[in-house]
Amino acid sequence: MTEPVDAGTLAALRAVSTATVTTQLMARGLRNAFLAGLVPLNPAQPRMVGEAFTLRCIPSREDVDTLSVFQDYDHPQRKAVESVPPGAVLVVDARGQTRAASLGHILATRLLRRGAAGFVTDGAVRDSEGFSELAMPTFAAGAAATTNLAQHHAVDMQVPIGCAEVPVYPGDIMVGDRDGVVCVPRHLAAEVAAAAVEQERLEEFVLEKIESGAPLRGTYPPDETTLAEYRSRG
Repeated sequence: MTEPVDAGTLAALRAVSTATVTTQLMARGLRNAFLAGLVPLNPAQPRMVGEAFTLRCIPSREDVDTLSVFQDYDHPQRKAVESVPPGAVLVVDARGQTRAASLGHILATRLLRRGAAGFVTDGAVRDSEGFSELAMPTFAAGAAATTNLAQHHAVDMQVPIGCAEVPVYPGDIMVGDRDGVVCVPRHLAAEVAAAAVEQERLEEFVLEKIESGAPLRGTYPPDETTLAEYRSRG
């Protein structure tokens, strides 16, 4: 059984930016962690941290993906919505295709009521006006009025997927803010969170000096003199 992620780690990741997180991942050799092209659909609800619950889609086929399949409550898309644990993020591999939606407002509202921490797709959503007011962080590559069946066939839950060309494994930690979404490998979450908090503390100090007129040289990046001054502040 997978050990739960420490609450302190999740809290630390909520307090730092995706920019900082990507820097810390790059310092550990991970360059492909940012899900490029995804934007927050409700600017008032951009902060997101939670374990990934994955859903994989393949291209739809006309004789299989008919509107009648939505009469089945166990349709994989509906089943995924009803399976996401509280505090987790539903991440959909839509293969970067945005001609049809990955999810609509009703299903997203069900995710919200079930306590999900967010929704992420490299595809589109429909009912985007509803998403603009939804009290749950949602990140997508666009909007489309067409139902998912026209382009997507949901097949697997809780398997490794690619979302925006980033590998996402079930249980990885998804972090989102106004810049977008970054995927943190689960085994690195605690280490990255602690380093990210320290990085932002130092950068706040550096920014204060830059705002006060200090030059970049010696300040950003900080040299030993600047670091010593930073450390002396406790």
